[in-house]
Amino acid sequence: MTKKLPKLIQDDMWLNPFADVIINRNEAACKKEKELAGDKSVYDFASGYLYFGLHKTEFGWVMREWAPNATHLYLIGSFNNWEEQKQYAFSPAENGVWELSLNEDELKHGDLYALSMHWSVDYGKRIPAWANYVIQDPETHIFNAKVWRPENLYEWKNNNFNGSSEPPLIYEAHIGMSGEEGRVHTYNEFRENMLPRIKANGYNTVQLMAIPEHPYYGSFGYHVSSFFAPSSRFGTPDDLKRLIDEAHGMGLTVIMDIVHSHAVKNEAEGLGKYDGTRYQFFHQGAKGEHPAWDSYCFNYGKNEVLHFLLSNIKFWLEEYRFDGFRFDGVTSMLYFDHGLEKAFTNYNDYFNGNVDTEATTYLILANKLMKQIKQHSISIAEDVSGMPGLAVPLDFGGMGFDYRMAMGVPDYWIKLIKEKKDDDWEVGDIFYNLTSKRLDEKVVSYAESHDQALVGDKTIIFRLIDKEMYYSMRKDQPNLTVDRGIALHKMIRLITASTAGGAYLNFMGNEFGHPEWIDFPREGNGWSYKHCRRIWSISEDPELKFHWLYDFDKEMIRFISEHKLLTIPAVDFVMENKPDKVLAYHRGLFLFVFNFNPTHSFTDYGIPLGPGKYQIILNTDSGRFGGHDRVDEDIPYYTLPSGGLTSQHYLKLYLPARTALVFKKIDFPKVK
Repeated sequence: MTKKLPKLIQDDMWLNPFADVIINRNEAACKKEKELAGDKSVYDFASGYLYFGLHKTEFGWVMREWAPNATHLYLIGSFNNWEEQKQYAFSPAENGVWELSLNEDELKHGDLYALSMHWSVDYGKRIPAWANYVIQDPETHIFNAKVWRPENLYEWKNNNFNGSSEPPLIYEAHIGMSGEEGRVHTYNEFRENMLPRIKANGYNTVQLMAIPEHPYYGSFGYHVSSFFAPSSRFGTPDDLKRLIDEAHGMGLTVIMDIVHSHAVKNEAEGLGKYDGTRYQFFHQGAKGEHPAWDSYCFNYGKNEVLHFLLSNIKFWLEEYRFDGFRFDGVTSMLYFDHGLEKAFTNYNDYFNGNVDTEATTYLILANKLMKQIKQHSISIAEDVSGMPGLAVPLDFGGMGFDYRMAMGVPDYWIKLIKEKKDDDWEVGDIFYNLTSKRLDEKVVSYAESHDQALVGDKTIIFRLIDKEMYYSMRKDQPNLTVDRGIALHKMIRLITASTAGGAYLNFMGNEFGHPEWIDFPREGNGWSYKHCRRIWSISEDPELKFHWLYDFDKEMIRFISEHKLLTIPAVDFVMENKPDKVLAYHRGLFLFVFNFNPTHSFTDYGIPLGPGKYQIILNTDSGRFGGHDRVDEDIPYYTLPSGGLTSQHYLKLYLPARTALVFKKIDFPKVK
């Protein structure tokens, strides 16, 4: 009997030769779900955090850990002088689980604790894998779990928030570096200072980086050690809950970077050789080590690992009420070779036996679980390979992500700025690279994220202006290099956002051209925080040019949000003129016209359109945004026929060099 082809393949018949691989991939996930959950759902299965870890009950305390290779297990901490004592010895249960019950008075809120784990040949101190609060001693730098069970549990105020129905306008942010001072900033400071700023700037979604605990601050949160513990660098668990709660009260969706692609190798504070073996959570041998990230790779073929990771997803969505995740390192998960040094130029590259079906099973189950918990949750895949079907619904044969990161877009801008003179920019090539995507998938488009801001790389503004940023950003300091940089910065963001294939992202501070790079405190820079902060004051200083970019971004995001631009799926090409470097396209009622020419302005430039009346609603040349006010924004613009009334109409425009104009089509008044 011939299997019915899923919609993914029906919509793209080039996938037909790989139909069996795609169908089998999804059937494998269904089979695994049945194995894990039986007659119940993956939601019921993913409740490990309610069983494992430390819990206070009506009878006292109970703690459970999974450590199949352990021979003895003790709870040690500030309550017993960090000594192994008989009353704190765990008892072995089934399937490698260890259990300890304590009276209510044997532990209290605020106590520090860890595990003393013994195995056949050695023993070691371990932070419990399911610990929900972990702190680092500021003097010894040693990590320990901390009992978090305050007398009054956090009471949520905004219980009816179900997530925004609007396309995500994402503000990517890092708590620790979100303030001006050279230090680690807090959840409370972010809540008080950043949430109102993000809301005022028009973004509807906050993406928080580096939330799960990580030993090394400079890892940007991508070397996770404690998967169920929000980083204590920024404050307490309740501080994070209050941040999310108030964000919801403002109508802001909050998503989190989740790192299930790998884990830090650390043993004392991480999962590395947790019970004395490499293979408890991770693959043994070379398959278990990421060659580029110096980290361990999860074994998605083990049911206990699936239980751990799926429970982690449910934990963050239910306990902290996050609204979704950006899954980091999906490319690394999908392929046995992690996608390293691969170009992915044809469909064979995705279906040639290099795909890890155990990983695709996990991702499919993760996306299914998310929708069971929160119907409107957001899942975003960070994938550079372009795996077909990644962001296609499960029912259509896809893997269930809502969006994939359009990672080729920032790479394209970097390559263009680095390698081509302004005179060699091709507007048709720009349009193609910004709009080229699979029709059945949505993407998060962005000109740059945190990746482009890290030390060793450069932000767009730094590539455009470079050292002149240090000397010529006052308004009374004219500089042609800075003028060029400001003009292109606005145009690059506008064309990226307005062609976005479903969602748009900006990393905090990049909207106003934050100077320099991000460099976390490390030995190589003398543990300095100088470049690990955001200098908001320069964006609001009326004497500096940064606030022009800041004001433009606010206006651009307001326009996109107010007119629901990203809900319009089609971006319709109107015209390009390669020698002139003029590009025009429609999105719904809106006409976008870009003149990327570095030197030539054009008078009465004809844009071929149907009959219509247009009004300018956004102009990068406006004096409010550092432009020269060369275009009249107050008058209506009418198309004119080239010959008779039925001939081709043209919208005749004055197009200054390095300027973009956004028009809204207005209906002609009806003749009575």
